[in-house]
Amino acid sequence: MKCPFCAGEDSQVLESRTVDEGTAIRRRRECGKCGKRFTTFEKVRETVLWVIKKNGRREPFEREKVKRGILRAIEKRPVSLELVDDIVNDIEREMLRRGTEEVSSKIIGNAVLKRLKKIDKVAWLRFASVYLEFEDTSDFEKAIDKA
Repeated sequence: MKCPFCAGEDSQVLESRTVDEGTAIRRRRECGKCGKRFTTFEKVRETVLWVIKKNGRREPFEREKVKRGILRAIEKRPVSLELVDDIVNDIEREMLRRGTEEVSSKIIGNAVLKRLKKIDKVAWLRFASVYLEFEDTSDFEKAIDKA
């Protein structure tokens, strides 16, 4: 492991611990050349998850894209960033557990809606209005009535 400070290749592991519910290992290291300490993370490389968009186009799953959508929905709402990360992690795990390399964007959107509905109705409605492509106030009324 190259040192980020001096690019030395001789480092010693001082401490290791599991993180992210046991799916990754955090290692505290010390460079043998410059003596500085740094942290590395080790995670199992998972299969690439492909998202099938409404128009049939395929693109790699991007957890940051899911996170951005949720962040827009929770803007100025009492929802912590830690909870957003937990939601994104949960959705990614759920999609990977499906056992298929391809998943519809509709399934991902519904997973986001389900979780937002549990934590904040306003954020849920904001996300739904974009995801479900609301066109006028009657769409909002219908969604609220269903909630």
